[in-house]
Amino acid sequence: MRYVVICIISFFIIAQPLYSGVIKGTVACKGVRDSRGVVVYVEKVDEPDTTTKAPTIMDQVNLEFLPHVLPIVKGTTVDFKNSDDVLHNVFTPDKCAEKMNLGTWPKGEMRSYTFNEIGCVSVILCNVHPEMEAWVLVLQNSYFFKTDKAGTYEIKGIPAGKYILKVWHERLKNQSVEIEVPAEGEVEANFTLKRR
Repeated sequence: MRYVVICIISFFIIAQPLYSGVIKGTVACKGVRDSRGVVVYVEKVDEPDTTTKAPTIMDQVNLEFLPHVLPIVKGTTVDFKNSDDVLHNVFTPDKCAEKMNLGTWPKGEMRSYTFNEIGCVSVILCNVHPEMEAWVLVLQNSYFFKTDKAGTYEIKGIPAGKYILKVWHERLKNQSVEIEVPAEGEVEANFTLKRR
């Protein structure tokens, strides 16, 4: 019994990242209502592909796509749900998402699409309601964060090393910076985004 307990404890310690840090900061957005919906992400991390790609839902409620901005990892299936009392259509004109068109369907139904191209930024539209718009970003890894209204972000558990940290906004000029993540502790990176 004693041997079993020792083995379990040893496995737990080995399974944890030996060295990892945190990137945090604030993104200020100029010329828009507030700083929500900015995606801050580490461009590439060399790691085994162990990310669980559970299906993710983008709903349609009150003639809006929710969430408006959806960052995902390559290979994630997005379930597009219709929660409105009217018909909706979901499509994108972007080649990186195969110019996907899921057709039109009523309330309570759902249709799905799997995004497989890293770096793909797809605008999601509705043929029935041209005012509806959303965005799907396909990323290489799960080290990303979508900002709140105040523009704050925090990405945890990043292996120590040098990386390119990128910042994306649907309407503002995007930015990137080289950053070094410490073996322990945190590093701060703040951004100000302006009109293109």
